[in-house]
This record gives sequence, C-alpha cells and structure tokens, in this order.
Amino acid sequence: MSNRSQSLFNDTRVIPHATVAPEAALAVLSQREVNALCRGGNQGLTDLFRRCALAVLSTGSETDDVRDLFERYRDFDVSLVQEDRGLRLNLRNAPASAFVAGEMIRGTREHLFAVLRDILYITHELEQGVAFDLDSPGGITDAVFKILRNAGVLAADVRQGLVVCWGGHSINRVEYDYTKEVGYALGLRGLDVCTGCGPGAMKGPMKGATIAHAKQRIGNGRYIGITEPGIIAAEAPNPIVNALVIMPDMEKRLEAFVRIAHGIVVFPGGVGTAEEILYLLGLLSHPANAAQPLPLVLTGPPESAAYFAALDEFVRLVLGAEIASRYRIVVGDPHAVADLQADGIRNVLAYRDAHDDAAYFNWRFAIDQRYQAPFAPTHENVAALALSRDLPRHELASNLRRVFSSIVAGNVKEQGIAAVEAHGPFQIRGEPDIMAALDALLSGFVAQQRMRLPGRAYRPCYEVVR
Repeated sequence: MSNRSQSLFNDTRVIPHATVAPEAALAVLSQREVNALCRGGNQGLTDLFRRCALAVLSTGSETDDVRDLFERYRDFDVSLVQEDRGLRLNLRNAPASAFVAGEMIRGTREHLFAVLRDILYITHELEQGVAFDLDSPGGITDAVFKILRNAGVLAADVRQGLVVCWGGHSINRVEYDYTKEVGYALGLRGLDVCTGCGPGAMKGPMKGATIAHAKQRIGNGRYIGITEPGIIAAEAPNPIVNALVIMPDMEKRLEAFVRIAHGIVVFPGGVGTAEEILYLLGLLSHPANAAQPLPLVLTGPPESAAYFAALDEFVRLVLGAEIASRYRIVVGDPHAVADLQADGIRNVLAYRDAHDDAAYFNWRFAIDQRYQAPFAPTHENVAALALSRDLPRHELASNLRRVFSSIVAGNVKEQGIAAVEAHGPFQIRGEPDIMAALDALLSGFVAQQRMRLPGRAYRPCYEVVR
C-alpha cells in the first residue's frame, strides 16, 4: 500500500452533517416519486443504500477489508429528505475525504446518486413484478438491458468501440503502470473503457484513456464502471468513472459486461479475474456462440508472463486447447493490444450490422440460465459443485466460475467472510487432475499476493481436497 493510500486508510475524520442535492441522476423527479422514496418502511433497502453510500464516500482509501471500513465509520448514516424542489440526502459523520472546502466532490456526488438511482429502480421493479421477469433467460437479459438503459449507458448514436477491461484490484506497481499504458493506447484509437470500477487494473486503463482522449480532443470519453452491492465496499468506485452502474448481483454484472462489450482485455488479477475469464470462456464454448466475434486479449508486462502462462495452462487442461483459440496472449506491447482491439471491434460492429443486432447491446449472445442464476456461496453449495471433464465444457466452466466466485466471497464479501469464520474454509472437490491444477493456480495467486491488497496476511478461505 502506498504512503498516500495508507494515510487515506488511517484517516477517520468525518463531516458531522452535510446535505447533498442531486445534479444528474435523480435530478428531476415528480412529487409522487419523491413521496415514494421518502416514505421509508423498507429497512433492508435503507441498510443496503447506507452501506453502498459509505463505500462510494470512502473512495481512495484502497482497502478491501469491508468490516474494518464499516467499523471505522460505524456512526455514519444517510437519510432521504423531501423538498418542494425534489430530493436531498442528509449525511451524518461522512468520511471527510469526500469533501473539499465543505462541499462534496462533484464526482463523488454523482456516484452517490447513481447508487441511489439503481438501488431504488431495481427494488421498485422487483416489488412491482411487472418490468422484470427473472424466471427465464430472456427475461433476465431484458432486466439487465433495462437497468443499463435506466443508468443511461446505452448510447444508440455512439459507434466508437467500448473495451471492457478486467483485472485485479491487488496488483503491483509495474502491472498497474502497464494497465495505464494499454488504456492510453486504447484511448488514442478513440476507444472507450468499461471496468469493474474499482482500484488497480480497474482504474489504470481509465487513467491512461483520459490522457489519450485529451490528446485526441475527445471530450465525451466514456469511463463506465459496473459493480454490485456485494463487492462495492471492497472495490469502491475510482474517481475517473463517469458512468456508474449498480447491478443486483454478480451474475447480472457479468452479463452486463458481455452485453455491452465490443472487445475485452484481461490484465493480471486473482480469483475475481479468473471468475470473469471462466465466465466468458464458458459462454464462448457454447455452440450457439461459435460464430460470435469478440476480441479477447490477455495482457500484462513482461514480469507477468508466468502468470498468463499458468492461466493458459489451466484453461487448456480443464476446457481443452480449442477454447484457447478464442483469446490472444500479448506480453509487454500495449499498442499491439490496442490494434487487436480496434481491428476486432470493426469486425464486431460489421457482424452486428449484418445480423441487424444493436451496436450498443449484444442481444444475439446466447447465455444459458446457469450463468444467469445467482449462486449463493454456501459451504453446501460449493461442496456440491461437480468438477469433471465428463461434463459439457460450458457446464464445467460454469461450475469453476462458481468456485472462484465463492473464493471471492470468502476473501472480501462480508457474508462470505462470516460464513468461513463460522464453518471453516470452503471444501472444493473434483476430478484429481482438475484439483491439482486448481490448487497450483490458487497457490500462485497467494504467493503473488493477488488474493488481498498487500500489507495484510492472507489466510485461505478455501481448501482444495485432493
């Protein structure tokens, strides 16, 4: 952790009271909508918003210890206030780092109301039971579309490519600098960036792209961050994000990435990044998606070559060499990465035009319901996952994705941490060769400090039973 990050982490100063009004999201509401928001009565919704709001306000502390964050600001509270002109938020004991000269930083304010916008919209639609049909694959995709549309990130008139960048929040300085170089190369080619919105490999590409966009005099660059309530406290939105979206759960977050992506770049990371890779490769291995073009590049500095070699070896062993043809590994060459993305994105847009698909949302991508259904990371559910090469390839990839998702929960999500403390590590069982490869991959993540931010001892929340 840098000296600046450490000082922010130790900074527990608060603003005793502040009132904040929306500027963009929720800026225009009817009296009926304001009344509905301010009635209260939904304690679960209130608690959820309070926790997500604190995560947004603590941006910059670069901690992934969610319980420590909530403990440090245990007196923080937020409430909605109705006024004739609309809606305001009353904050008590909010982190002082979110304010300058007594005023909330503008980007932080935008993120705060984006959280409120998405949580209220999703809750309202689920309670009404009309707009969202979560019992069918098509209905779930439609819900993902509506949430993204409500957040204003689906631009029908925008044709420049959007590159989704995945990678870890816990990466070293050399890897972080490399993500900035790739983002810079993408930005020079007029490409926009979408990430999981947090620090590390989620921040670096956006930072590089902003400089490149400025050089190219691109004033409407998009830096989209997509997160979900379970992860936002561990990966608070970085300040470059200018369009923040909160999805209901990890599965819909992953689908949102895939639906709006024109290309995907993967940087070094840990189990969260492995989860994303297994999710995407599982979808690409589905026969219905065989013809779908989607440029996928795995990249990092020369120092990360061994990381990608190990990941490639694992993928080839468990899913077969054929699926490895769907990605390219590029080491130490940001402009080659950007060229591959730019060329691939032209093919993606041409393919969608030829098939009358939307440029801004990939409707044709087939996503099986097993990839859409939320997976509860309980000990029983993890133990019941079948991990055998006798399964169809996309089913095995789905189950492996759930394994990695459970380890993420045990590492940084409050409920997952509590479950591991109460019942011990998750027990992972499966085919011996897969278990040996999985154990080696995870051990590498631990040795390279990819499980948690550096400076904190890591105790595995899992056990690979061999």
